[in-house]
Amino acid sequence: MSAQVTATVRTAMRVEAERLLDLTRRAQVERGFGWLGDDGEIVSRPLELWINCRMTHVAALGLLSGREEFAAVLDHGIATLTTHFADDVNGGWFAAIDADTGAAVDSSKQAYAHAFVLLAASSAVAAGRPGARALLDDARRVHEEHFWDAAEGLVHERFSADWSDEEAYRGVNAAMHTVEAFLAVADVTGDGSYLDRAAAVTRRVASWAAARDWRIPEHFDAIWQPLPDYNREAPADPFRPYGATVGHALEWARLALSVDAAYRIADASYVGEFTGAAIQLATRAIVDGWGVDGADGFVYTTDWSGKPVVHARMHWVACEAIAAAYALGVVTGEQQWFTAAEQWWAYAVEHLIDRESGSWRHELDEHNGPASVTWQGRPDTYHALQMCLLVGDGLPLSPTFATALARR
Repeated sequence: MSAQVTATVRTAMRVEAERLLDLTRRAQVERGFGWLGDDGEIVSRPLELWINCRMTHVAALGLLSGREEFAAVLDHGIATLTTHFADDVNGGWFAAIDADTGAAVDSSKQAYAHAFVLLAASSAVAAGRPGARALLDDARRVHEEHFWDAAEGLVHERFSADWSDEEAYRGVNAAMHTVEAFLAVADVTGDGSYLDRAAAVTRRVASWAAARDWRIPEHFDAIWQPLPDYNREAPADPFRPYGATVGHALEWARLALSVDAAYRIADASYVGEFTGAAIQLATRAIVDGWGVDGADGFVYTTDWSGKPVVHARMHWVACEAIAAAYALGVVTGEQQWFTAAEQWWAYAVEHLIDRESGSWRHELDEHNGPASVTWQGRPDTYHALQMCLLVGDGLPLSPTFATALARR
């Protein structure tokens, strides 16, 4: 038998995927999807574009997994993005709206969130829902006009509501999720230029990491000069933490392998450009991040020498570690990666999965106790569900999640 994760683990992940889908339905509110708290109930706070897009994407995965009740949930997500979050005056989508009135409370236009608009729309297209294609066409146009920087092969970060004022910052987090979105767009449109764009972004990030012992610089100025001390005084920021982010190295490793896999579908003779980089990124993240301070779990961030800065354990990091290890096992055929994926799954079962609420604890402290320094509550189900589907259902590294499920 070839190397692989055990049938027992796969079964457990499939069961967990069903639980996560059940939780997703509980997040639905009048104008989109709310922020879930520790008890799995909705917290009173503005509705965030990135969460609504993620949950719309998750709804598509639920429908494509055979859960017919998610047709209505997905349609709700499409309608929300088409109406409540859409800026009918300036184009694009507001970053956050008031849950009760629908008024914009953050009217900025953010690359991070707009990447998820592309992803949600692509997944809805794969699921064949009404209005999905028009939403995707609009998202592609907005991204092309404002966020994609063809000269750099990267993305602009953030604009004011009317696009007149651009933030003098560039970030690898937004670029990473843009790669994820580009892969999904390429799958549902057949437009290979999006795959080429995904590769271009990945190539730049891999080169930056290679020059820094495979720790990825996250923050840059407006001309893509690195800012290694950015947010040193606020190291636990949820989106722009200081230093090297362990989980992002793991997530980039998986995405890089998906870029290779997409090219290989088109050309069986293609030799993977990014396999070596993926191995290096994952290896560095594991050495720097796993159990380095006396307890199991991945630390959130390190400094540029690999010393932990924020010791908190984030659920999404464990999810991306499991997914990256599985992907590396598939590509290399080496059992060590599947064994690592099972080890980190066991950690998640023991420390992160909350059976009572149906959700995952989003943040733990360095002793694996509950914490809420960076994340309050348990906002969404995106990372955990994707990991459970990838490994539990044995989805391929390409095409992307929704398209793979649709083609099955």
